[in-house]
Amino acid sequence: MSTFNVHEAKTHLSRLLVKVEAGEEVVIARSGKPVARLVGYRHRPARRFGALKGRLAVDDSFLDPLPEAELAAWEG
Repeated sequence: MSTFNVHEAKTHLSRLLVKVEAGEEVVIARSGKPVARLVGYRHRPARRFGALKGRLAVDDSFLDPLPEAELAAWEG
């Protein structure tokens, strides 16, 4: 992990991005104190509504009231 002050980061942003693309974390500091961290962006595939349709099933008892002992455990 490399640390750069704000002025260096502004001046050499393209170089810092190359480091981040290579998997390195870069910390940007102001007056020697860390302020921000640059990390690589992970692309996540878009979520599709209904992607699990037909794969999951909920038992009819799911909506039944909880037994008193379990309810007491949840309520503390």
